[in-house]
Amino acid sequence: MTNLGTYESQAGSDGSRLYLFSIVLVAVIGGLLFGYDTAVISGAEKGLQAFFMKSTDFVYTNEIHGFTCASALIGCIIGSMLSGMLASSLGRKKSLVIAGVLFFISALGSYYPEFLFFEDGEADFNLLIAFNIYRVIGGVGVGLASALCPMYISEISPSGIRGMLVSWNQFAIIFGQLVVYFVNFIILGTHENPVVKLIDGVNRIMNPDGALWAMEHGWRYMFVSEAVPAGLFALLICFVPETPRYLVSIRETNKARKILAKINGKDKAEEILENIKSTMTVKTEPIMTYGFLCLFVGIMLSVFQQAVGINAVLYYAPRIYADMGFDNPMIVTVFNGVVNIIFTLVAVFTVEKLGRKPLLITGSLGMAVGAAGVALTFGNDSLKLYCMLSIMIYSASFMFSWGPICWVLISELFPNTIRGAAVAIAVAFQWIFNWIVSSTFVSLFNMELTEGDGLGHWFTYALYGVICVIAALFVWRYVPETKGKTLEDMTALWKEKSGGK
Repeated sequence: MTNLGTYESQAGSDGSRLYLFSIVLVAVIGGLLFGYDTAVISGAEKGLQAFFMKSTDFVYTNEIHGFTCASALIGCIIGSMLSGMLASSLGRKKSLVIAGVLFFISALGSYYPEFLFFEDGEADFNLLIAFNIYRVIGGVGVGLASALCPMYISEISPSGIRGMLVSWNQFAIIFGQLVVYFVNFIILGTHENPVVKLIDGVNRIMNPDGALWAMEHGWRYMFVSEAVPAGLFALLICFVPETPRYLVSIRETNKARKILAKINGKDKAEEILENIKSTMTVKTEPIMTYGFLCLFVGIMLSVFQQAVGINAVLYYAPRIYADMGFDNPMIVTVFNGVVNIIFTLVAVFTVEKLGRKPLLITGSLGMAVGAAGVALTFGNDSLKLYCMLSIMIYSASFMFSWGPICWVLISELFPNTIRGAAVAIAVAFQWIFNWIVSSTFVSLFNMELTEGDGLGHWFTYALYGVICVIAALFVWRYVPETKGKTLEDMTALWKEKSGGK
């Protein structure tokens, strides 16, 4: 039976598939913004670096540039930590509205950080602080969306197609990254990106005349392009309903019944409503109510999703392909984005048939193979096509496994009464390890014992490959299969594991 067929069998004749899908379509715009915001820096960072290198009151070092490129991740950690509190106090819907507004403010502020307080086009340390504040604001939006969009979709969806619908959020994330790769490529057009080289201990721009437009305007247009989807999301999310699970938790049972009836039909709605009410005698419970293992599994899923190293590829793709010797790394980056989209769709259409665990284990092993291939071939010009293929295998394996399936599991793993807080903690760990991987990649990748020995190249990807194998073993041993289970079933599962009644 197909996923949609499963939905039809679960829903009554008066349940509306169109209503459900329209709600999910709006929610996944948040995922698109997540991908857009995190990937926009990949095209803008060279022009941004050259712009702040003009400053006369401080030296814009590689370390400062690395912090600036990763500053949004600070906001992501903050946003994910706040998501549980906001989701429980304001609800899922209002919290997503806040995320949309933050995306919009960040897009405009990153485009023109001089607004009100600084002189137009004058790069100095105060302007750099302002730019980073706007990026952190956007990061808070990403952190909120990363936790709340999967949670919202999970709580609104019937169990038979919940995994598929939550996986569409990951598709939207990757699609957002692909869109921004295209947008950056189009914005740059025939203009050159600055080439920055370290000469006598000082960064220098090697093509200042050819790169002037990208230095002054290109990076700004890349950031402001996000304002369009951000504004659309902030507007449309106002028209979707709150989730039935949250409504029951605040004793708005009649509202919850109406929404469930629209999605599932009246008869099925009553059955689902009773199941929800039976697990939500209180709005929240202490985070350790269902034992240490429940929270530990969620946290480690988040840790492994980042520790396998995927964002070292996604954030630095143009530079990696340039170092590999490709003449136009942006074209290869766009092609890599297309591959990512295709393999994310594999997860979308197989997660309810194959289950969560088989996809995670298979993807982990595929990533290990791809990482090993990169470690063995990077830096050898005659093998650069094999190296590119290895990166594609590594990336594609992530896209049908850890990319979408981690979000599916985190959104459905926890019992109703601790979901908001538990998801917030798990996603916070995800962004912390995202920052660790992103901030250590360049130094690891360039590590040398002797000049030109390429130690960092093979060691970095070999390390990621080993972590991928460990991740596969963890999933096999500790992660429960949630395929076909209702969110309320998870309460019984963790009670049993923790020895509760």
